[in-house]
Amino acid sequence: MRSSNQFIAASTSRRKLMATGITTAMAISMARWASLGAQDINASLGWSDELTGNGLLNVTTTVAPISSIVRNVGGTRINLRGIVPDGVNSHTFEPAPSDAVILAAADILIANGLDLETPTIELAEANLPAGAEVYTLGDKVIAPDEYAYDFSFPEEDGHPNPHLWTNVPYAIRYAELVEQKLSEIDPENSAYYQGNLDIYVTRLEELDAAIHATVESIPAENRKLLTYHDSWAYFAPNYGMEVIGAIQPSDFSEPSPREVAGLIDQIREEQVPAIFGSEVFPSTVLEQIASEGGADYYDDLRDDEPPGESGDPEHTYVGMMLRNLEIMANALGGDPAPLTAVSPEDTYTR
Repeated sequence: MRSSNQFIAASTSRRKLMATGITTAMAISMARWASLGAQDINASLGWSDELTGNGLLNVTTTVAPISSIVRNVGGTRINLRGIVPDGVNSHTFEPAPSDAVILAAADILIANGLDLETPTIELAEANLPAGAEVYTLGDKVIAPDEYAYDFSFPEEDGHPNPHLWTNVPYAIRYAELVEQKLSEIDPENSAYYQGNLDIYVTRLEELDAAIHATVESIPAENRKLLTYHDSWAYFAPNYGMEVIGAIQPSDFSEPSPREVAGLIDQIREEQVPAIFGSEVFPSTVLEQIASEGGADYYDDLRDDEPPGESGDPEHTYVGMMLRNLEIMANALGGDPAPLTAVSPEDTYTR
């Protein structure tokens, strides 16, 4: 296994020529796109397809960022269904019996792994048809000695922080792994998947550069993140920020009064200008912590819920990261202008 530093170096230097002549087997793809009728051509297909016997690969995924990455590689040559609803706590999500029916029609479940979606993976292992598989990404990107542990994910519990995708070079590696797996099980469409990957990686590299530029615009003393749920452990080191704490304990409860007092003292000591909550993890204590610590409070960071509604052009992994960095920059005294050069829209070939 290569180290994460090797993956980052390989991803950020990757500049392949776009695949040309990817026109084979276009009939299915064009027919499917035509079925969208008069919808905006920039609309996302999302990840709510019915898994049918229409000749396309039936792919299931877990959380929205992974679903979006898979869509941009698989494009219109797969049926894609996300199991974990957008905006739901993926750590505690329990799949329904109806999800077992969906998984029984799937050729593969692509998941993050690293203990993020254990009940969904267990359900898949019990219900996927013969020959289908569960394919996890996180454990193929970083080695155990690179796992991040923190207040929300203490090492003694044995569950590493699983949010690798907030670090864009890791998301690039996710996309590369997805292309390899889709091409392996559907070789007739491998050129299409590879072409989509090339285009998507270019977009992700643009996103990575824009995030670096945006963070550099934040005063150095403000490049600190104190969040409710620590989804930024892999993001911060790559982009020159520091995660100084997370408010949510590992059992997903509210912090104790003693922990709250300690956080307030930390905010005052570190002179943190803002703390960040999450739409997925509403908390009644965050405003109190921010107010008593003298910081502003923002409650709309997202680690697994893209903005907008399903089908909206911005309802993508890229759209989610752009929105997060806009929030951070505005809250911490930076300039989000570099982000405007990056389109949130899907890039797959229609």
